[in-house]
Amino acid sequence: MSQKVLLTSKEMNIILHRLACQLIENHNTFENSVIIGIQPRGVFLANRIYKILKEEYGISAVKMGQLDITFYRDDFRRSDKPLEANKTHIDFVVEDKRVIFIDDVLYTGRSIRAALTAVQSFGRPSEIELLTLIDRRFSRHLPIQPDYNGRQVDAINEEKVKVNWKENEGEDEVYLISNV
Repeated sequence: MSQKVLLTSKEMNIILHRLACQLIENHNTFENSVIIGIQPRGVFLANRIYKILKEEYGISAVKMGQLDITFYRDDFRRSDKPLEANKTHIDFVVEDKRVIFIDDVLYTGRSIRAALTAVQSFGRPSEIELLTLIDRRFSRHLPIQPDYNGRQVDAINEEKVKVNWKENEGEDEVYLISNV
């Protein structure tokens, strides 16, 4: 097994600030916009973006939630091991809001499809956008594309993109892992 560094900690930090600035350009004060991290790994990215918006750019109106999509996935019954659901924490109404889904890696698009279904339990958004750190182009099963994207990666199906977060793995880095 080999691994290649796709993004260093410094590069990730630059990308996170760029993504936050792009959100500000399109959502201004966030008075009618909310960000929702998709459990489990999108929450790390959502927390970082949320912190940058609040602390570094003074956007006080931004609201953030966490959405569990475990039982909305079309493949959840295909696992041999019991599923462990994550927590959904959305303490605001999404009705008529501009929702920004945040996930770390966009691969097949199935997680985002599940999130589109799951969020309907909290109201009907006026608009939904997608922000991802890594977009694995050429691997989509569904016609889903990010509105905001940190980096595009061309990875073949046997390769895996692994995003490490300081809060979870002790480092901020993105790797391309190959079993060859």
